[in-house]
Parts: sequence; structure tokens; C-alpha cells
Amino acid sequence: MKIEEIENIELTYLEINDYQEFKSAMILAYTTMPDSYWKEVHIKNLLSKFPEGQVVIKVNGIFAGCALSIIVNYDNLPENHTYNDVIGNYSFNTHNPKGNVLYGIDVFIVPEFRGLRLGRRLYDYRKELCEKLNLKGIALGGRIPNYHNYSDKLSPKEYIEKVRTKEIDDPVLNFQISNDFHPAKILKGYLYGDNASNEYAVLLEWDNIYYEKPTNTATSIKKIVRLGLIQWQMRPYNGLDELMQQVEFFIDAVSGYRADFALFPEFFDAPLMAENNHLSESDAIRELAKHTESIIHKFTELSISYNINIITGGMPEMVDGKLYNIGYLCRRDGSIEKYEKLHITPDEEKVWGMVGGNVLKSFDTDCGKIGILICYDVQFPELSRLLTDEGMDILFVPFLTDTQNGYSRIRNCAQARAIENECYVAIAGCVGNLPNVHNMDIQFAQSMVFTPCDFAFPTNGIKAEATPNTEMILIADVDLDLLLELNHSGSVRNLRDRRTDVYELKRKGS
Repeated sequence: MKIEEIENIELTYLEINDYQEFKSAMILAYTTMPDSYWKEVHIKNLLSKFPEGQVVIKVNGIFAGCALSIIVNYDNLPENHTYNDVIGNYSFNTHNPKGNVLYGIDVFIVPEFRGLRLGRRLYDYRKELCEKLNLKGIALGGRIPNYHNYSDKLSPKEYIEKVRTKEIDDPVLNFQISNDFHPAKILKGYLYGDNASNEYAVLLEWDNIYYEKPTNTATSIKKIVRLGLIQWQMRPYNGLDELMQQVEFFIDAVSGYRADFALFPEFFDAPLMAENNHLSESDAIRELAKHTESIIHKFTELSISYNINIITGGMPEMVDGKLYNIGYLCRRDGSIEKYEKLHITPDEEKVWGMVGGNVLKSFDTDCGKIGILICYDVQFPELSRLLTDEGMDILFVPFLTDTQNGYSRIRNCAQARAIENECYVAIAGCVGNLPNVHNMDIQFAQSMVFTPCDFAFPTNGIKAEATPNTEMILIADVDLDLLLELNHSGSVRNLRDRRTDVYELKRKGS
């Protein structure tokens, strides 16, 4: 049939009244197995057990194709199962509404209607059904009807590899692979009488990336996460209490928008050094470090009372006589964890005598797994890749830069991290000036949320951006499911396409 002749395409459930059309269509579709059509009693039995899994596609009211499926407990199927094992010798007693995998037991398109991509519509329905029922995935035994032409020269494994590399054309297997199914194993003696395939089949699987393992707990990982970025204005404060009053103002504001995270910049507490401006820069920042414990204690209280996860930026902290740049993740459940700046800038080392930390880790939250890199660390792509290998979805980067040159380094590197690691990256910095604090006189920032660059995301990879050099908050929602889709079926797939046979990245000592 030609496309211009099509007036209507309808996808609908199979009904027993369709049986005669179904039988005729199946005979036309399976020319090499004309006597293998389903009997009416089998279809009636199948419909009584799982009507939602049986769909037909009609073109101009004419039966054009069909897809049949059941739900099975995949773990209970024999490792080298046959078609009869799957359908229970046409009893369909293997169908289990509480099973975990949708098993495709038949799909066909009448020859007259091939080339119209109708099979893709049937497969899209199966995928949507799988997601709707929260099943782990779809499985099926895929015929290889051209294999009999090569069986004297190639093993099934060799045949499949040549189909994948386009050296051999196998319309059935090519169709399955183009629909994101991946070969899992060879099944010998799968379908009795399938001489075209020498009775071999390829076990094909499609993974439901949205599958959520059933749980008895009352909590779940959020899929839409709201970020609150604090673009902090440097200004004089009369002591710690006044500074923390401003902190609480911002936390109150972002929590009022029901944000899940509040991100503060690096060294937002620097104004407190003004009271020690008579000291050397290295002594003044060590005096500032004496406030860090009190600041963390207050942040912990605020995270609980405002029901928000807080990332405190980076602050000076003395540990065993050494000065580090350290921040804390204060979760809304009251737990806290520390993160460290690993790469210290030449200025931090020269002026303050600061040293780099040694711990790199990702963090589990009620909004997925996150990573935190302080300022300069985001310019080292190895760090974020290691965090990505641990499952990071969102990378937070608190920073402080004095010039636009410095800011551009942070911005451009952060955006690159979002693309190469298929994750969201949120950056927040300080703005304004501190004329009474040595080595902290001017700041430049534009807080932003970056995304990968693919169809589901903004074309420029920018989800949200603050006004440059202006005190404000930036609120943005990010969808974690979009990252799953990107990793599974994006235009390019950075993480999946890595040549780990050529190179690898690993931690010291691992």
C-alpha cells in the first residue's frame, strides 16, 4: 500500500471478533510456516488472561498487523528456554500479573503493509505498556529467518555479529536492534518447525529505564528536582549572627519555592574577615576558620527546620594544623557529610597557605546521587567523570572568582562537564566587593544551571541563568528521567560510547 492511499491508521486491542482477519493476516505474514497460525481457542484464552497485552493495527479498517505478549516471572524461565516454555504449551499458565518482564510472543505485519513503519508503532505500544506496568523490561525470542542461507559457513554467533555490522541483512533482527533491543544469548531449538532459522532464535531484551523496584518504605527518590542557587552579595556584617541572618533569609526564600537544594557560593563567609583586617591574610583566614563549626551547626538546624538540603559552599577549616577549603552537605533529615576542595589555586596556596584535600566522593540524597566540586576542581574533568561512574545525576559547583576571566573558566568547564557526563551542573558564586578585606576585594559571578545538549534539553545547554553581578536567587527544575533517556537513546551517548578497551580512568589504589 502507498502512503498516499492511507486514510486512517488505528491501533486498538485485539478482540475475539477479529479472529478470522487475524488468522488470514498471520498466514500471509508467515509464508515459510503457513500452518503455524494461532487457533481461535488459544486467542480466546490469551485474551481472557491479558487483554491489555494484545493489540492490532488496522489501515483503512483492514487488519495490517498484530503484537501479542504476556507477563512472566523472568527469573523462573529456564536459561535455555523454548517458545513452548514461554507460552506453557499454549495454556499461557506462565502469564503472571505479578511478574517482572513483558515477553513478546508474536508480532507480524502483513506483507502488503510493510515499509510503513507499523511495526515500530506496535513496539512503541509495548514499551509504553512496560513502563505503565512498572516492569523491568521486554524480552522475546527473535527469529533469524535468513540464517539457513549461511548456516553451513557461520555459527549463529558469527551470523548475528555480521548482521550487526551490516555485512548481512536480516530483516527481523535488524528491526529488533533498530528498536533498541540488544541480543542477550542464542536459544537453540527455540521454535519447532522454524527451518528458516534452523530453529535458532536470539534472546532479545529491552530495559525499562524507568523501572522502580517495589519497596515497602514510605520514601522514594524524586524525579523532578528543584534547585535553589544563592548568588550572594558580599557586604559588611556586624558579626556571625548578622551574616547567618542573611543566610536564613535566602534559605527561607528558596524553601518558600519548595526547592530541594540550596547552593551557597564558596567563601560566602569572607566578610567576617573584616574584623581581622589588621592581621596578615594568612592569619585573618585562620581566624575566619574558627567560625566554621558554628556555621555548620546553624546550617544543620536550618536544613531541618526549612526541609531543604543545603550545600554550604566552601569555607576555611583547620584540621590537624593544616588549612583546608571544606564544605558540607546538610541533608534535611539532619545528617551531614563533608566534601573537600582537592585542587588549591596558586593564590590560595601562596597568600593563605591552604592545602588541598584528599577525599572525592558522591553523595546519596532523597533526590538522587549528587557530586560537589569546589570552584577550581571543576576544571579537572577526571573528578566529575569519577563521580559520574558512581551514578551522579547533579553536580554542584560553589565558586568564587574575582574577574570575568576566572568566571569564564568556571562557566565553560562546568558546561563541558554537563555534556560529557550527561548530568546537570549547577554553579553559584559571590558578587560585589569587600573593600575592607585583603585578597577578597572584588568578585564576579553569574550563577547558572547547565544541561546536556540534546533534544530533551535547551539547545544551548542552559536551563537557567541569573543576572550577572546582581544579588538574587535562581530557581530551576531538573528532570532526572531525561538523563536516563539521554543515556539510553540520545543522539550521542558519551558514557556508553567510551572506548574502555583503549583507555580507562581509575582512582589511586583501586
